[in-house]
Amino acid sequence: MRIPIETFRLPNGLFVTFSEDHTAPIVAVNLWYHVGSANERPGRTGFAHLFEHMLFQGSADVNANEHFELIQRAGGTLNGSTWLDRTKHVPRGVADKLLEGVGGTDSNATTSFDRTNYFDTVPSNQLELVLWLEANRMGWLLPAMTQQKLDTQRDVVKNERRWSVDNQPYGTWWERLPALAFPEDHPFHHSLIGSMSDLDAASLDDIKHFFATYYTPDNAVLSIAGDFDKSEARALVTKYFGPIPAGNGKPPLPDMSLPATFGGWKRVIVEDDVMLPRLFLAFRAPALGTEQYYASSICSAILGLRKASRLYRRLVRERQVAAEAQAFTYDLTKGTDLLVVDVTARPSLNPEALEHEVADQVDLLVRDGVTDDEVARAVALVQTEFVAAMQSAGDRADRLSLFATYFENPELVNEQVQRYEAVTAADVNDFVQERLGEENRASLLFVPRQEIAEEAATSDEVAASVGSVAQS
Repeated sequence: MRIPIETFRLPNGLFVTFSEDHTAPIVAVNLWYHVGSANERPGRTGFAHLFEHMLFQGSADVNANEHFELIQRAGGTLNGSTWLDRTKHVPRGVADKLLEGVGGTDSNATTSFDRTNYFDTVPSNQLELVLWLEANRMGWLLPAMTQQKLDTQRDVVKNERRWSVDNQPYGTWWERLPALAFPEDHPFHHSLIGSMSDLDAASLDDIKHFFATYYTPDNAVLSIAGDFDKSEARALVTKYFGPIPAGNGKPPLPDMSLPATFGGWKRVIVEDDVMLPRLFLAFRAPALGTEQYYASSICSAILGLRKASRLYRRLVRERQVAAEAQAFTYDLTKGTDLLVVDVTARPSLNPEALEHEVADQVDLLVRDGVTDDEVARAVALVQTEFVAAMQSAGDRADRLSLFATYFENPELVNEQVQRYEAVTAADVNDFVQERLGEENRASLLFVPRQEIAEEAATSDEVAASVGSVAQS
């Protein structure tokens, strides 16, 4: 299946991608800004995620939270899902935190390391409404930005952190793992949600400057997919986005490149309020956009995509030492990607044994490699899910925005199936030998706090005693 794609660029630099599909009377609008936590400077972290909230607090012609009201009245959705949330081999936690923003799934916005996006899906006859809303906040947010709105949203972010990070089991994994995998001076090292003290110290002028620098048409991609007329849509895009002036340029990111491996086995143990040990084992991997990425992606699918994968089959079903097992890639395009194995132990397994069990499976892969059948299965799964996702207007628009933002070439979406088909067992085994050895491992191991572990042990003893009495 080849997706129809048409692109053009407005004089102010906005890159626009169209993909018509008249299967259903809906249209998806997806706007990516090429800014994320990587663009934040020391002492001013958390701005990208903060703007995920601020952009819904009104602009010159739209009141605070009126965006939601107007979309709902028009019959649109307020909880769109991205391709990586529904498909491939990324667990829900990554989608929620990295791709759908730290705030959850009902904000119609997502924040990541190096991009922020906003999206709506509406009935076809409401396309003009969405374009007007997105253009109004791109071009005329600053006149409506006030100290009161900033203070309110800062408090919202703090409460969000308490609820979704600090008070959730394993809730800090998604900021601890990048901190472990990337050097302290690397733009991907610090937390997506940012420092609360940095947000407290930020002035209204700081926030306005960040917006004026990064939320500009020449730093954005607009994708429209679904049931619409190209000529009419082009006229509407030009009408609403054309008058917005281009930005004055943004500071370049530092060199993002890193060595292919960590140079050893890095380990961090975190005592947390959890009942079961959980291990995140990360490996540096080729970035999305490189030929080697596809072998890495297929390798992660072999390890941890669905219940027929190696980790699930051997650790959950056969050895019965794990409750859950999966693997995924972050799909980063700058410097290096990460392949991550995520395994939660069963109650009977201690943390050290969990790490040993997972390492044994990775070592087995390094020693024996993968088979042609395993590669064929993984390729078929990834391809099937990709093709199915492209039937969704929202997912299609999101993928077009991704390839347009990172590579200025949304046509790459039509090459993905063939690139996966080209992956061979030899390609995957070369990747395994180069990247999955002990010199390229980073373990983030969550263990129950001592008092929780003692309580669990006592409960097990009581349960065993009760069972013994019952049998007698």
